[in-house]
Amino acid sequence: MTAIRLSETDYCDKVFACWLGKNIGGTLGAPYEGRMEVNDLDFYGSPLTEAAPNDDLDFQLVWLEMLEDRGVDPTLSDFADYWQSHVAAYPWNEYGLCQRNLSRGLRPPISGAFENYYVDEMGSPIRSEIWACLCPGDPQRAAELAWRDSALDHAGGEGTYGEMFWAAVESAAFLLDDPLALIRIGLAMIPPASNISRVIREALWCRADGKRWAEARQRIVQWFGRNQPCNAVPNHGFMILGWLYGRDFGDRLCKAVNCGFDTDCTGATLGAVLGLLGGTAGIPDRWREPIGERIVLHPYTRPGGLPTSIDELTDRTAALARRFLAEHGDSVVLGDEAYLPDETISLLFRNEIARDALARDVNAACETRGDLVIALHYGGEPVLLPGVTRTVEVGVSRHPGFREEPGFDVSLEGPSGFSVVRLDDRGARARFGVTPPAEFRDATLRVTAGEVEADFVVLSPEASPGFPSGTNVETCPVCHARKAACICEEKNR
Repeated sequence: MTAIRLSETDYCDKVFACWLGKNIGGTLGAPYEGRMEVNDLDFYGSPLTEAAPNDDLDFQLVWLEMLEDRGVDPTLSDFADYWQSHVAAYPWNEYGLCQRNLSRGLRPPISGAFENYYVDEMGSPIRSEIWACLCPGDPQRAAELAWRDSALDHAGGEGTYGEMFWAAVESAAFLLDDPLALIRIGLAMIPPASNISRVIREALWCRADGKRWAEARQRIVQWFGRNQPCNAVPNHGFMILGWLYGRDFGDRLCKAVNCGFDTDCTGATLGAVLGLLGGTAGIPDRWREPIGERIVLHPYTRPGGLPTSIDELTDRTAALARRFLAEHGDSVVLGDEAYLPDETISLLFRNEIARDALARDVNAACETRGDLVIALHYGGEPVLLPGVTRTVEVGVSRHPGFREEPGFDVSLEGPSGFSVVRLDDRGARARFGVTPPAEFRDATLRVTAGEVEADFVVLSPEASPGFPSGTNVETCPVCHARKAACICEEKNR
C-alpha cells in the first residue's frame, strides 16, 4: 500500500494555524462562558493585548511535555502522572472529580467513570488537537489516542466520543477541506447511537433542509439542551452550526460562540479546525493581531517546561509528529511534496483502531510496570460489599492501549481477612473471586504478573458514600483552586 505523503512545510503551517486558531476562538468566547442565551458578537468583545488563559490549551501543553518525556505511545499511567504533577489544582467538574479519584488511589479509566457526574462534558473534547497534530492524516490513530486521554476524566461518557470525533476530524483536515467529508470521518469513529453523533447529525440535517441559523440553534437547544452549560452534547451542535452556517473564519467563530453555553470551548475547538483548514493564510490579521502569539497559562497550570509561544509549540509539536511517524509511519509520511494515493478517502474512513478503543472496559484500572500494562477489571464499580463475593479479572498487555495477551503467569492477593480464589481464565484474562471481610474501609489488591507487581484500590460502602450530582470538589476560599492542591503559596513566591 502506498503511503500518504504530507508536505512538511504545509504541515508546520497548519499546526501553527491550529494553535493560533485555538487561542483566537478561546479568547473570543471566554467572557461569555456559561451563558444560556444567544450572543450578538461579530468580533472580540473588548480591546485585547494578549490571549485569554484557557485550560483548553493548557492540558495539551502538559500532554506535549508528557510525550516528549515518556514517548509518543503513552500509557494511561503516564497521563495520570502528568495530570497529578501539572493540573491537580483544577477544581471544576470532571477535572476535580478525576483528581478526587486519583487521590483515592483509583487509576484510569475507572478514575474517569466512577462517581463522576460530568463524564458528558467538554473537558476532554477540547483536548483533541494534540492527537491530530501527532497523527496527521491518520484519523483512527488520532481517535484512539483521544480515547486514552479522555479515560482520565470522561470514561464511558459523551466527552470521550466528542474528543475522538474532533481528533479524527482535525487529523483528516491535514488532507481534506470539505466540511461534510470531514464530519463524516469523525462520525465514523464514534457510536452512531451516542448523543454526540445524534446532535451532529441534527445540525447536518438542519443545514441540508434549509433551516436558518436561529431555528437550527433552537432545535439543538430544544432536543439536546442540558442543565449544565458545559455539557458536550448541545455544544457540539453549536460548533457544527458555526462551521456550516458561517461565511468565513470570523463569521464561523462568531456564529458558534453566539449560540451560547460553553463558548470558550466551542470557539477554541472550531478555531483550531478552521486554522487547520486554511493554514495561516486563512486567519485574517484583524483576528490575529489583538492577541499576539504568546501563550498565557491559567494560574492552575504548573508550568514546568511548557511552551510559551505558538512558534515554540509548533516546533515541539512537529518534532513529536516526526517521531511518531517514524515509529508508526506505515500509512503517512512527511516529505517535500504532498502525494495522495487513489485510496486516500477510504484510508481516512478506516476505524478499526477506534472501534477497538471503544470496546475497552471503563470499569477497570491500569498500572504500568516497565513494559507491561496490568489491568484490574472490577466487574462493576470499585466498591466491594462486606461478605459479598465479586468476580474480578486481571489482564496484562505489552501495549499502552491495554490490548491484553494470554500467557502471563498472573496471581492476585488480598489483605488480611480477604478471601481470593482463582476461578479460571477467560480469553486473555485470569478470573478471581474476591470476598471482603465483614468489616473493612478500603483495601489494596496486589497483582503479580511474572516479575512485576501492581496494587489496586478497592473501597467499602463506608469509604465511598457517594458524591452529590452537579457539585464540585471543595476549593480554597482564597485562590479557588482545588483545596488539596491550593496555589496560594505558589502565587506568593
